[in-house]
Amino acid sequence: MSDLTEKVEELASIMTEFGLEKAKLAGADWSVELGVEPEMRGGTVVAAAAGAGAPAAPRVNAPKQKVEKKPSAPTGTPVTSPMTGIYYASSSPGSPPFAKEGEAVQAGQVVGLIEAMKVFNEITAPISGIVNKVLIKNGDLVQPGETILTIG
Repeated sequence: MSDLTEKVEELASIMTEFGLEKAKLAGADWSVELGVEPEMRGGTVVAAAAGAGAPAAPRVNAPKQKVEKKPSAPTGTPVTSPMTGIYYASSSPGSPPFAKEGEAVQAGQVVGLIEAMKVFNEITAPISGIVNKVLIKNGDLVQPGETILTIG
């Protein structure tokens, strides 16, 4: 296998690994551009070589990637983090969570804690309703404005 073919296959592998649609590799008297056709995402990577005496461009079959469905946007009123910190779903490791999906909550009820600078800050429900979706896991780092859960 030629050195160029190895480089093209390595570049195709990197494209697949990182989900890249285009990549270019060039030498002193040659260049190779790889691209994935929009309708072929996760399919065949097509290589085009150019330059003086460039060998025929190899076709590299990239492994098919799983097509992940984008989760639908959660419905309901978002409960967001007011600060950066660690989210806790319960008051202690053995305690039940403050709010679970499908559970009713009242306006002002504590639905989580955020630890920031060794201080635990209560996060309360802005409205009464049913918890539609909990988007953050216990122990996750949250940023200001990040949605923790939604209430419908």
